[in-house]
Amino acid sequence: MSSSPDRAHDPDHPAILHRSLRRLQIRDHSSSPPMDSPLVQGSDANDAHGRRELSTRGDASPDSPKLDPQSPSAATPATRPAVREGYGFRPASGISTPVIASVQVGITQTASPLPDPHGLGWPAKSTVSRLYATPEEKAAREKKMAAAVRTILECIGEDPDREGLLRTPDRYAQALMFLTRGYEERLADIINDAVFAEDHDEMVLVRDIDISSLCEHHLVPFTGKIAIAYIPNKLVLGLSKLARIAETFSRRLQVQERLTKQIALAVQEAIKPRGVAVVMEATHLCMTMRGVQKPGAITTTSCMLGCFRTQQKTREEFLTLIKR
Repeated sequence: MSSSPDRAHDPDHPAILHRSLRRLQIRDHSSSPPMDSPLVQGSDANDAHGRRELSTRGDASPDSPKLDPQSPSAATPATRPAVREGYGFRPASGISTPVIASVQVGITQTASPLPDPHGLGWPAKSTVSRLYATPEEKAAREKKMAAAVRTILECIGEDPDREGLLRTPDRYAQALMFLTRGYEERLADIINDAVFAEDHDEMVLVRDIDISSLCEHHLVPFTGKIAIAYIPNKLVLGLSKLARIAETFSRRLQVQERLTKQIALAVQEAIKPRGVAVVMEATHLCMTMRGVQKPGAITTTSCMLGCFRTQQKTREEFLTLIKR
């Protein structure tokens, strides 16, 4: 309009604009409900500025119920416990992020790179007692196992007193303790400070790691190979430690799915890389010697964490490398 330039230079224009804004403020103030009205009683009526600030941040809204200042929820925001997204482990042994902290175990001070304070990594019910057993307790355990094996031999129709089976209960008890020695190995000792600062951000892959384990359903072996890869994040792990971690978890009663994931998470929590990938192929004697009896059947499991899960190209590179 032609009058707009004149209005911009009118000395009375700022005063008129100020009065108009003032009238709008008075109108808004008079139209708001009184502080003692039911509409305001359910909110924090004594701190309108704080109510607007919370609403802006998204922490609360004027319609949110008022929290008791003395309640714990008013002092700290509600937090959800960390979970392992259904990884199928035994009861949780701690937080899901790696914490290298010194803990007092008995009379010795140890440092664990994994959440479990004993450094075992998701121990079973009696794992801790086996780990710290005295020589006398170990001998008593083997004697108890040998007696159980003798009972088994009798139940299947054999004579445990004949020459070929006379020492079989003792042999089997010792062999089973060896095959499950992973319950006595602390991952802190397995890793043994073999964590090095290195500015390497490309994939590290160790493949064709032979493993043997016992199926927890039938206590018969399954054997196969594992490929482990990770992309460092300022830290690298000694190459032999990848194989030792796989060996430690395989020397426990296992199912292949859980074994694969435990290895991946152990590496993830030990050095916190950008991602970890584990692929395992195995033959299960519970499928070849009994049950369905299908020799040659191979079971493949995988676990992808971090960038291996979120980035398709990284995952494809890993899968290509393990097939060469």
